Amino acid sequence: MNKTPDSDHWLVRPATIRRLWQVSAAVLALTVLLQVFIKVKGYFGVDGWLGFGALYGFLACVAMVLVAKVLGPLLKRGEDYYRGDDRDD
Repeated sequence: MNKTPDSDHWLVRPATIRRLWQVSAAVLALTVLLQVFIKVKGYFGVDGWLGFGALYGFLACVAMVLVAKVLGPLLKRGEDYYRGDDRDD
């Protein structure tokens, strides 16, 4: 099959992926910068700091990835797990 780069779906094109990263980063930076103008009421003191929500969310995602990396080998099944024991090898 002869595929040209223009025939790919628009979400898999490198230029689109780059643009999505740029727009996402700009939106995230804007939300953190808006805290300068909009007072955030923190209930515990530290949660009122500038960018606390972004930092907390990032660290929570990193923690989830690390926990998943640890749980993966512990919960992994062998390749022949679903074949059963009724094979005549």
